[in-house]
Amino acid sequence: MREITHKLAPSVVLPTATGPARYSDVFDPNNGGVQARVELGDRAVLDAVVAVAKKAQPGWAATNPQRRARVMFNFKALVEKNMDELAHMLSSEHGKVIADSKGDIQRGLEVIEFCCGIPHVLKGEYTQGAGPGIDVYSFRQPLGIGAGITPFNFPGMIPLWMSGVAIATGNAFILKPSERDPSVPVRLAELFSEAGLPDGILQVLQGDKEMVDAILDHPDIKAVSFVGSSDIAHYVYKRGVDAGKRVQAMGGAKNHGIVLPDADLDQVVNDLSGAAFGSAGERCMALPVVTPVGEKTAIALREKLIPAINALRVGISTDNEAHYGPVVTAAHKAKVEAWITKGVEEGAELVIDGRGFSLQGHEEGFFVGPTLFDHVKPTMEAYKEEIFGPVLQIVRADSFEEALALPSQHQYGNGVAIFTRNGHAAREFASRVDVGMVGINVPIPVPVAYHTFGGWKRSAFGDTNQHGMEGVKFWTKVKTITQRWPDGSADGSNAFVIPTMG
Repeated sequence: MREITHKLAPSVVLPTATGPARYSDVFDPNNGGVQARVELGDRAVLDAVVAVAKKAQPGWAATNPQRRARVMFNFKALVEKNMDELAHMLSSEHGKVIADSKGDIQRGLEVIEFCCGIPHVLKGEYTQGAGPGIDVYSFRQPLGIGAGITPFNFPGMIPLWMSGVAIATGNAFILKPSERDPSVPVRLAELFSEAGLPDGILQVLQGDKEMVDAILDHPDIKAVSFVGSSDIAHYVYKRGVDAGKRVQAMGGAKNHGIVLPDADLDQVVNDLSGAAFGSAGERCMALPVVTPVGEKTAIALREKLIPAINALRVGISTDNEAHYGPVVTAAHKAKVEAWITKGVEEGAELVIDGRGFSLQGHEEGFFVGPTLFDHVKPTMEAYKEEIFGPVLQIVRADSFEEALALPSQHQYGNGVAIFTRNGHAAREFASRVDVGMVGINVPIPVPVAYHTFGGWKRSAFGDTNQHGMEGVKFWTKVKTITQRWPDGSADGSNAFVIPTMG
């Protein structure tokens, strides 16, 4: 059986094992079989990796930003050259169709493109003549060693979001990817080495909760970025902050799509087909809730949604005609189907039932059919919680204000979209809704790489978002210098005294 392990610097000397090695199975979601196993590391392995990173990082930080940017340019070209290999590798372990896998990697590459301009964004501030003969300037320095703990649903994009900015700003970086689909992060680290990144600056450690806790507790790791479920995000944030680290921890979501009566319903349905069901709904920026405003809008939207959802093709990852593939594991399939059952028990109308879906020739695969609920109420647990599967819920609203209140009052605040031709209504909605990222006739409002990504409420813990200038701020610290060069006056007549010092 194929064995997946860490991607470490050649100089790492791993400690002698004191017990049997631990492994986790890596499945092929298309057929349900085990295709590989991944070796799980522990605190002793982390210690050895951190020791090498600690030696390598000062030299990388001293490398001028232009040279660091050249590594990013080289890396981008290598990823593009190897895109097909990476996409097929990603799909084989995650289950998303090839087109989605390429999109996964491409969105990560957009952050690498931003990092190619790191010499410009690292420029500091300067004030000449802040006082008599006094100049003040500031610049950003790397934190030292950073770490990223990434989820299964974007094994290409999110590691690139984290590692790109951390490395470009001069840090060493340790990546702990999901043990469910660990191969792509290892391959990306290999391509970084081929692009000219020095040994020890990016290392990939495989592991489970034991490795996560070791990262959060390690005194030489100065910052941790995390993406996962909200309960775990809160745990990571609290434990990391208690250990004196800088932490950003992105959690779950329950994004809403508000449909006003004047919206183009054909476009809305087309957008919802991709936003709710693409990648089998395993996206924190998916659109699993649609809120039509007014009974007439609800009836018309439902009539158009049903045939569109029934026309969706569920297939294996390499099926070019498939709209989406299997979910990642059998356990996750069972969890999604349990939420569908919960919705029925709570009284929602199950319009299209995706439970028990079977794909001919791949009966053991982890497939869930597209599911549609109507008349979902805000009091239902199936509405309150994140399902993370191909399930769309219709939550009807009688007015604009009621529709605005639904995402604003929800425990999650990651993304939201409004569909309308009314500019005033869209502007009012964007200003007032209590959600971090807003789309106006854009179903999945993930910002471009030179802006920043982050939600509110239980969708994010910490004060700094990912990528863009927020990412640069997270992975660096500001140093401010106040300087004066004496002119040699022996009597001190030109001495400067700060007024507040008397």
